[in-house]
Parts: sequence; structure tokens; C-alpha cells
Amino acid sequence: MAEDLAELVQEVLSSIPAGCTWLLPVTGPGGEVVDFTVAATSDRVQDVQHRGTSRRHARLAELYPTMVGGPLWNLYHRVFADGVPGELTDFVYEDHTAGVVAESHFVVSVHRVLGGLMVWWQRSDETRRRMERTELLGSLGWVEYDLVTGRTDWSPGMYRIYERDPALGPMSRTEQAAAMLAEDRGIAETAWQTLDTGATSDVTVRFRVGTGVRHMRILSDAARDAAGAPVKIYAVVQDVTAREDSRSAIQRLADTLRTREMTALAEHRLAGQLQQLIQPVPAEPISLPGLEAVVGYLPAEKAVRVGGDWYHAQTLPGGHALLAVGDVAGHGLEAANGMAHLRFALIAWLSIGIHDPGTLLGHMNRLCVQLGLTGTAVVGRHDPVAGRLSWARAGHIPPLLARAGTATELPLPPGLLLGADADARFPVVEVPLEEADLVLLYTDGLVERRGAGSRRADVERHLSAVSANPGTDPLVRLRGLLHLANPDDDTCLLAVRVRS
Repeated sequence: MAEDLAELVQEVLSSIPAGCTWLLPVTGPGGEVVDFTVAATSDRVQDVQHRGTSRRHARLAELYPTMVGGPLWNLYHRVFADGVPGELTDFVYEDHTAGVVAESHFVVSVHRVLGGLMVWWQRSDETRRRMERTELLGSLGWVEYDLVTGRTDWSPGMYRIYERDPALGPMSRTEQAAAMLAEDRGIAETAWQTLDTGATSDVTVRFRVGTGVRHMRILSDAARDAAGAPVKIYAVVQDVTAREDSRSAIQRLADTLRTREMTALAEHRLAGQLQQLIQPVPAEPISLPGLEAVVGYLPAEKAVRVGGDWYHAQTLPGGHALLAVGDVAGHGLEAANGMAHLRFALIAWLSIGIHDPGTLLGHMNRLCVQLGLTGTAVVGRHDPVAGRLSWARAGHIPPLLARAGTATELPLPPGLLLGADADARFPVVEVPLEEADLVLLYTDGLVERRGAGSRRADVERHLSAVSANPGTDPLVRLRGLLHLANPDDDTCLLAVRVRS
């Protein structure tokens, strides 16, 4: 009969998408409870050692020896003895097994059911860690206002970006209004009016924080009751001060160029400041997961030493690497301003976990449509474990791959020019990469020259030669390709070598 009951409970728990276990007591010679056995358990959520129903019929002391005598062990005995449900909101389980997280945090509740204990658990540390890392990388925080009770909840990121001691609790609406710059209070009022209409509000407001002023982008919407009255406000806040400061600096530099006659020396200094502001070009190789990369940039001789060509390379969470090269139509400050919009937007999307090349190009395309820009781009994500490059393009020339002395274009996926069609899609293709492979992402200034046709064959020969005889500095030699660049067009290249 007991076995039939255990099988029935097991059938029920198997359908539950949560951590849930039914324990039966093990008694000693004097009838006292000395341990518990796992009579039934869910299999869809496994324990820290990735075990599911294989734990059935095993004792807790054997499965989790460090639990014996601890707070959860004592809670099991207490609930079984008096029948009063119990809960641990932050149970810490320690494990000394190789390959298992040493310290894990859980929320656990225990009820006495059918002569045993029904235990529900949920891991809390991994979710909390993901949220904290996301907030830190994106300078983000979230806030919830309960309009019925007046309660306000802040995430840890809110305290960080407002430089507020968590012991003080969230700022009240009065405190936030006092910290807001007076000239921006009309923006805040517009945001509330937008929420009243049922739409989502997206505004950037300035606040005094510490001794300075910060730009906060606030995206908020309202939850409503059955009658349509708002009862809660949910908001995500991002500190975009660096982006706004960069835009202001670009505008100031542009004004300087428009309002006074520049000497050659002043022009060169201004261009250098702008280049470093938007996308500094590192002199040394960049280390990425499974890759080493160098960047080369050469503005058109007739431009103001800056242009619309851009690159990006960074390590992603999970050990992948992001590679990108693009070209905004035009030259000079106008093209540089468009390039800055795209590059900073890309960085922002990466910071909130958008890593798929096709999805990123889709967002960039819609931004170009909104801003009236056109351009091209190629975005790739490298997985060093799988040895594969996933990439997509938007009207851009495909990268070149060199292996053992032979250079070829990567297979060309479809992809319209950025800004041409708001509904365009950008398919992603995968290419296997091997150790010592060379990959070259570049803009068209490297291979196209007015009146001279394409010089891609020269680039391929150079790349093949470096691949056949890499020597000690193949990437530095690839950066030397800039001597082929078109003096009438900007040129940017990102050369990558696969390493073990």
C-alpha cells in the first residue's frame, strides 16, 4: 500500500515544473526519526549535482551529508513532529564535491503531508546573480511603485546609480522631485500624462546625484485594475550620462568646426579628440575568448580626419566574443555623428543581453530608419568551444577567411542596406573556424578606389601570404593593409586570429 502511494505521489510530482520532493521518515530502534528517504521527487528541476528521480529511495544523510544537523535538517524534524509548516527564505547549502558550486542559496518550504514531508525549493542565488550582473553591466536598476499602498521597491542597481545607502530605503517621490533639475520637471509631468493614456513612457531626465548631474533614461508602464485605474507603476532606469556627455561633446566639437576657421594643427587636434571620444583605436592587440584581434582605421584625406566607418570587439558573458564593422554613408562630422549613434546603441543592446547578430542588425536597421541614416554593417559572434563564427550582414562586403595560405570570402548571406527597409531581416550563418585561421572584417575603402577598380585581389594575396607564413606578428602585418586604402574614402579593418 505504501509503495502504491509513493508511485501515485511520484506521478503527480513528475508533472510539476518545480523543485518538489516527498520525504518519508526513517526511525531508529526507539521509534525516533533519524533520517528521511526520498519517496518521490520531481525530475524537471534537479538538485545541485544534477540528480532527479535517481534520488528515490536514498536517504538524505547519504545524498546531502553537509545538511545533517543544520537548519534545514532541524526544520524537517520540527515540522514532522508538530505538523506546523515552516520555511527558510535563505537556506545555504554547502557542497565539497568537485565540479559542484560550493555554496548555493535556496528558498525552501516544508509541509507535513500523507505521513511524510512535502518539500518545495527554489534556487535564489543564480537568479539574483544574473540580475545583479545585468544591472551592473548596463548601469540599470528597476523600481516598482504601489499606488494603492504607497510602497516603493528598488533593486540593488537603483541604489548604485543614485549613490544611495540601501539602509535608507528607496527615495520617496518628494525626494526624487527635489533631486530632479527644475527645467526637466515638465518632462516628468509629460511621462505621467503618457502613462495615464495607457501608453509606455520613455524619457530621459536629469537628477542631481552626489556633487554632479546624471542623465537617467526611465522606461515605465502601469498595471491596472479591472476598471482601468492604475495600481502599480513598473520602471526600468538606466544611467545614460556617458552617452549624453558624448553626444554633447560631439555637438560642441561640431560647433567649433562650423563657427571658426581651423588651422591644420587645430583641425588635427580636434579630429583626434573626436576619434578617441567615439571609438579609440588601440595600438596593441585585443585579447578575446579564443581570439586575438587588431584594429586599423584611416580616414579619407579630404575628410575632417573622422568619418562614418566603425568597429566593435568585446567579450560577451558565457565566453563568446562579439566582432563588428560598419560604414555610415558620408564623411566628416555628420557621418561620425551617425556612426556614434550606431556604435553606442550596439554597446547598449549588448549590455542587456542581446547577442544574436541578426537581431542586433535588425535593431540597428530600425534605428537608422528613425534617424534617416543609411549604412552597412557586419556582425559576428565567435564561440571558442564550438569553434564556430555566427555572422550576419546588412549590405556589407563579407569578411575574408585565410587558412593555410588560401584566402576566400565567407559565404554571402542576404541582408539589405541599413536604413533601407524597417522590416528587413538579417539571416545568420555559421562558419567553422580552426586554430591559426585569420579572419578580416573591413570596410570598402580598403578595396575600392575611384578609377582603379577593385583591389580585393591584392588584399586576398596579402592575406594568403600572411596565413602561409604567419611568423611572430601576423596581425600587425595585416594592419599594414591600410597602405592600400583609398585616399577618398574612410577605411576600417578588424583582423582576427583564432588561437587555442
